[in-house]
Amino acid sequence: MLYWRKIGGRCMEPLTAQMTTPALVGGQIPNIRPRRLRRSAALRRLVRETELSASRFVYPLFVTHGEGIQREVPSMPGIFQWSVDKLGQEIEEVVSLNIPAVLLFGLPETKDEAGSEAYNDAGIVQRAIRRIKALAPDLLVVTDVCFCEYTSHGHCGIIRNGDVDNDATLGLLARTAVSHAAAGADIVAPSDMMDGRVGAIRRALDEHGYAQTSIMAYSAKYASSFYGPFREAAECAPQFGDRRSYQMDPSNRREALREALLDVAEGADILMVKPALPYLDIIRDIRESLNLPLAAYNVSGEYSMIKAASRNGWLDERLATLEALHAIRRAGADIIISYHAKEAARWLAE
Repeated sequence: MLYWRKIGGRCMEPLTAQMTTPALVGGQIPNIRPRRLRRSAALRRLVRETELSASRFVYPLFVTHGEGIQREVPSMPGIFQWSVDKLGQEIEEVVSLNIPAVLLFGLPETKDEAGSEAYNDAGIVQRAIRRIKALAPDLLVVTDVCFCEYTSHGHCGIIRNGDVDNDATLGLLARTAVSHAAAGADIVAPSDMMDGRVGAIRRALDEHGYAQTSIMAYSAKYASSFYGPFREAAECAPQFGDRRSYQMDPSNRREALREALLDVAEGADILMVKPALPYLDIIRDIRESLNLPLAAYNVSGEYSMIKAASRNGWLDERLATLEALHAIRRAGADIIISYHAKEAARWLAE
């Protein structure tokens, strides 16, 4: 920017950079200095606008059939598939880090067209819930309610005429949520994006005596390219087509608020945006428009990008991770679901 000064009261000439020192511009030293509050770490902490803590985190867990299994996901370094008998060490670590909740995804032994293992009372997620509650009764257990991990075709509902039948899927989603609640889940989280699923689940929970079980709705779940590593971890890639007929178009912004409003009307207790980092504007829109607790899912692709870049020496993993999580929190998320949760909790505690 060029500054100008008068010469002889009439003519103007540009000031040079050296001439724009306080002593030469009006003869006054500025009394507004934002840098004063950045001078030390203690000052920066004192005036920090956004606080990030482990109490805001939910840690995703993949539970699989079998025994003695701790299998690392190749595209997600540090993330494992766990058999139920091996969950103890992971749960102990989560609790020790003061992370208040885990989110369960199940990998069943068998799959079929209707995803029947999802609502099997002796299914993989149901057994994992009981195990976790025995190990850590106060740890909140959130369960993913969907069918993509359980169906032979990898889609999130019943297939009819080559597409997911919305209304035929609702009853099975509700049955799955009730099964999870009966096993001890604190929160059920429908991620299928079927129309009306929150209402169907709320009615079923209430009718079966689980009125106190909360619903965390995947309200704005986009058909994103950032889910790739998750599909390897959960073994749930669709066997034909894609999920764009039920997940949201990444180009749409206003639609997210419509979806969130529907979930509020149907009885959701917590709303969610997924993914997080490419959709910070959506997090902000919903935060400014609605007053329910808002979660954001820092998804597998976001996690794996930082991991890959840091392993190549392109990023400082700690700084990049905490910056990303602060951005999600700053945008308006009350709850952050993240595969970084354990590492971030350790760094924040230091």
